[in-house]
Amino acid sequence: MTTIIKQVKTRAELKKFIRLNYEMYKDNPYSVPDLYEDMLNTFSTDKNPAFEFCEADYFLAYQGDKIVGRVAAIINRRANETWNKKAVRFGWIDFIDDPEVSKALIDTVKAWGKERGMTTLEGPLGFTDMDAEGMLIEGFDQLSTMATIYNYPYYPKHMEALGLVKATDWVELKLKVPEKLPDGYARVADIVKRRYNLRVRKLHSVKEIKRTGIGYTIFDLINEAYAPLYGYSKMTKGQIDQYVNEYLPILDLEMVTLIEQADTGELVAVGISMGSMSRALQRAHGKLWPLGWWHLLKALKLKHAPILDLLLIGVKREYQGKGVNALLFADLIPIYIRKGYKWGETNPELEGNEKVQAQWKFLDGQIHKRRRCFTTDL
Repeated sequence: MTTIIKQVKTRAELKKFIRLNYEMYKDNPYSVPDLYEDMLNTFSTDKNPAFEFCEADYFLAYQGDKIVGRVAAIINRRANETWNKKAVRFGWIDFIDDPEVSKALIDTVKAWGKERGMTTLEGPLGFTDMDAEGMLIEGFDQLSTMATIYNYPYYPKHMEALGLVKATDWVELKLKVPEKLPDGYARVADIVKRRYNLRVRKLHSVKEIKRTGIGYTIFDLINEAYAPLYGYSKMTKGQIDQYVNEYLPILDLEMVTLIEQADTGELVAVGISMGSMSRALQRAHGKLWPLGWWHLLKALKLKHAPILDLLLIGVKREYQGKGVNALLFADLIPIYIRKGYKWGETNPELEGNEKVQAQWKFLDGQIHKRRRCFTTDL
């Protein structure tokens, strides 16, 4: 059947774009649906601060009256300037197992990018690094996280058939929470603390975060630490405002650890983790209403999952590779043990990032997922 591509122009069409992923994966035990309300904000120019430096259009693929695929075409001008390239990104891509559909979607993004002077295609990527990125190529039988993409095994096969090649891979690790703090972390943490005159700082309330402005300091550090990572674009004040006001307040602050210079109070490192929301999002069917909020609230405040997500770990550039991460884990691991967590999930980590890989050496862990960013010249 002929595939027709239509640009999303109305709110009703945007709703169909967002919910297509849920419809395709609602019976899949490993896929975690995006929260519909969050996605509406992500795709809205007046709600997502990334539109300060991005432009995007969204497309649906139809066969007859049936929607059979979707894709977002994105240009992140800030990232292109940073990395000196002219790249158009494809993101939020889904399609049935029909080569005609995947080709039509990718060709649409290529044409959209060419019209705007782009010379390279890459993806799956979002507006920024804070969005889900990378197509799953290994670990199809593993539960996804709320911050990552799940896709069927045929997706990467379609990309390869279309001539797209590997730009970079990310790996994700599943880490067993130990019964006690590993001696390696305790020993290195003690040495590093004394050698560099560092201290652990804990946050105690949202009021403290707002009064001290520490939330902005945290994301300034993330900007610095993540700057060398593939495709990263520095977060703007608007983006940081959003993360500070919307996301920091829902965290269990016991599971947020800061490392500071003892004399000056300068922020040196940050570790942010939270209980997994994967099963709660599945039970909520990706929507807050009518009862989805209850499943999310229960997971956040009443009965957390046995798995935790290691959301953000950042270390100031001049302290990287010096064991500062051990100080973070020396504080956090006893908290994980006390709260009853059994496993931790890392966020995607670039496969060649040896500094990040090395920080897990004292834990029983394994790489259980791998995802890829594809690219091709236009």
